[in-house]
Amino acid sequence: MFLSVFDLFKIGIGPSSSHTMGPMTAARRFLDEVAGDDWPRPAGAKVDRVAASLHGSLAYTGIGHGSDRAVVLGLAGQMPQTVDPDQADSIVDRIAADKRISPPGHPSYRFDPATDLVLDRKTPLSGHANGMAFSAYDADDRLLLKRIYYSIGGGFVVSEEELQRMKVKGSVTTEGKKVPYPFKNAVEMLSMAAKSGLSIADMKRVNEETQMPREELDAGLDGIWSAMKSCIERGLSQDGIMPGGLKVRRRARRLHDKLQEQWQQNRPNPLLANDWLSIYAMAVNEENAAGGRVVTAPTNGAAGTLPAVLRYWLHFHPEADQPSIRDFLLTAAAIGGIIKTNASISGAEVGCQGEVGSASAMAAAGLCAVMGGTPEQVENAAEIALEHHLGMTCDPVGGLVQVPCIERNALGAVKAVTAASLAIKGDGVHFVPLDAAIETMRQTGLDMNEKYKETSLGGLAVNIVEC
Repeated sequence: MFLSVFDLFKIGIGPSSSHTMGPMTAARRFLDEVAGDDWPRPAGAKVDRVAASLHGSLAYTGIGHGSDRAVVLGLAGQMPQTVDPDQADSIVDRIAADKRISPPGHPSYRFDPATDLVLDRKTPLSGHANGMAFSAYDADDRLLLKRIYYSIGGGFVVSEEELQRMKVKGSVTTEGKKVPYPFKNAVEMLSMAAKSGLSIADMKRVNEETQMPREELDAGLDGIWSAMKSCIERGLSQDGIMPGGLKVRRRARRLHDKLQEQWQQNRPNPLLANDWLSIYAMAVNEENAAGGRVVTAPTNGAAGTLPAVLRYWLHFHPEADQPSIRDFLLTAAAIGGIIKTNASISGAEVGCQGEVGSASAMAAAGLCAVMGGTPEQVENAAEIALEHHLGMTCDPVGGLVQVPCIERNALGAVKAVTAASLAIKGDGVHFVPLDAAIETMRQTGLDMNEKYKETSLGGLAVNIVEC
């Protein structure tokens, strides 16, 4: 199994990897296909109008997650990793006024978001809870091309055909990529580590270096951490009300200022590390909620947990250095790849256990590794963190990635550090294997009622109104 560290850690914009980055990517893919020659069309037919519909979870929480806005941006030719968050609203407003899109390299197409972009709650698509359909029509409104895509979590997008191949062969990201350590579960990972004498990070590095030079890999890892760090810093500098209508106020900056005062006064605070962890995580997820630039880790909704733990490592451990940051990310990506391959990182599929639970497991593994943990201790740390998120629902109030998502990342970070600390003090022998916890998460997700899987139809999303 090869799932690159750059597949799991992708730079994009908030508030959601599956509901914002995914639809934007799908819309851009459709544009590319419209411009290509790989689809049959009547002689002389030209695309004059495009349309899109969002289904399942994307329809239920699309407005709060910015899915509609993301589709418009994607059809305008934007991509999550390059779109300027500060210019996004003006692009969307201009298209709504003109009722046309003019993506680079294309002619102008008719597209009125008010009528050509439908949130269809009545017609789920069979492949995945996050389904999208895109259509192209000629000047007489005859259908020329229709494509279905699924946003399967963490910004990953697959076509209907790719999804079918995945169900037969496994993740599409494995195709054509042979690596020296192709572990697809934790048992194989530990066996390969024992035989090779390498750490999990070292095995992951060897796999990655079959795809790119070491210098490129290190530069990419440094770029991922730089984007995470910048997101923390921006989150700590911002104030005010987050968008969406809930009128939730940012708290990270105010809490950060209070902690700085205590730090300078040298006052004892037994909860100091937990406080810093929470503030770092909240800063990231407040930025995510505001549509800022974030890194999927492994998703946007769980983007704050891992950067918070990594920043904690740099803050409280004097031995922390640049190589350790890379090892942290490589180890975390190895665990994230196993989870994604054998279960899911999508809240619409398995609830928040697949998002914050996976992020906490990845962060715990990364921290345990850089603290000197053996592969067995690293696997134990990931299992502890994941086990204690099992059953967590995804129930965002108002369909926004704010309540309870922001605080949930903070607690996920605290659990990750606790899990790493417990594991590093043991010998790696433990009762519940990581693979069992991952399989339990998968089964729990299948059993979970749909209203608890990113539809905002259950849990806090409905009860907060009554309270």
